[in-house]
Amino acid sequence: MIWNREETLPRKDLKELQLERLKAVAQRVYDRVPFYKTQFDQAKVKPSDLKDVSDVRLLPFTIKDHLRQNYPFGMFATPMTEVVRVHASSGTTGKPTVVGYTKKDIEMWSDLMARALVGAGVHEGDIIHNAYGYGLFTGGLGFHYGAERMGATVIPISGGQTQRQILIMQDFGSTVLCCTPSYALNLADTAKQQGVDIKSLKLRVGIFGAEPWSEAMRTEIEKQLNIKALDIYGLSEVIGPGVSCECLEAQHGLHVYEDHFLVEVINPKTLEPVPPGELGELVFTSLTKEAFPLIRYRTRDLSRLIAEPCACGRTFYRMERITGRTDDMLIIRGVNVFPSQIEHVLLKIEGLEPHYQIVVDRKGTLDELEIQVEVSDKIFSDEMKKMDQLKKKLERDLKDFLGVNAKITLVEPRTIKRFEGKAQRVIDKRKL
Repeated sequence: MIWNREETLPRKDLKELQLERLKAVAQRVYDRVPFYKTQFDQAKVKPSDLKDVSDVRLLPFTIKDHLRQNYPFGMFATPMTEVVRVHASSGTTGKPTVVGYTKKDIEMWSDLMARALVGAGVHEGDIIHNAYGYGLFTGGLGFHYGAERMGATVIPISGGQTQRQILIMQDFGSTVLCCTPSYALNLADTAKQQGVDIKSLKLRVGIFGAEPWSEAMRTEIEKQLNIKALDIYGLSEVIGPGVSCECLEAQHGLHVYEDHFLVEVINPKTLEPVPPGELGELVFTSLTKEAFPLIRYRTRDLSRLIAEPCACGRTFYRMERITGRTDDMLIIRGVNVFPSQIEHVLLKIEGLEPHYQIVVDRKGTLDELEIQVEVSDKIFSDEMKKMDQLKKKLERDLKDFLGVNAKITLVEPRTIKRFEGKAQRVIDKRKL
């Protein structure tokens, strides 16, 4: 189902709309944000130089450090009297990045989230179990406003109290689950421990994001929760969730809402654009944001663009699910390894649970990779010979797929820490 007509605009009309909005936002930040005036002047470019959408390449990049250097409100393009809400990142690696919204921004964001939900097959009669965190994190309120905008019933359960969440889903008849993919598996695991038959719930679709997850994890979630699992993408710096989302019809690639966000994919080393189909770093320019517009924001997220038309009829380009981040990449003895690659291998092997931890350490001058993964109750209680066979198979498969050796530690079910929000998969002891 299509939420509004912009989703099916002919590409020619879409490009014209993008150029009009690009010129307007470039002029806006040049006039109102001292940081951008300095950046533009140093690059010897003016908003009037933009004659085509591809001219966005003339503009300088924005990175997260720029946001921290202008903490808290130095990047805002409106006075604080017009800002009706602020969100912020956790600030675990430095000062938090603060983002602002005008009333019009909130309305636009709500509309985009309604678009995402409708595209995911949600309708007015649905009861949405929203287990994304509320507060400064954008996930909870982003989904909440979108659900209300498109007319569904929303349960603002937030994260935590997992056993109670199962009870609420049973009693309230939740039909749509919104949370991180790792928390979805945590909910399934908790239901199983409580003796709750997942198939007795009314859940039929889940919309998961905020962390990279693999196709294998999608299969696992769909099997354990008996639902259709769709991927959604966003980041607080650009707007929050609702930058792109999969459609229920195809479940293949996330439609980028190009009428509001100009997307590029660049080579993170050369900073040059790469064509659709080639892996690179996502870069976004917000075309309609009032309070906190960003120009060519480097996300560090790795993906590919899909230019081919989608069966659903939407004309927006799609992006493949995030395979990892340039700053999440592990270099093990000269080999680039992403957590999503490890997950891909783990979830293909029968007898392993979808709960794991990656530990990287350095012994002397050599890096060592250890993967701790839970096994099923049946395997753990089985004879040691079968455990040993499973361990050796996993070591072989990882060596073949990644090109590095990994120490495998099979652990008892329910021993690896569960997360209510984003899962912390990697412990890198080399940084300690």
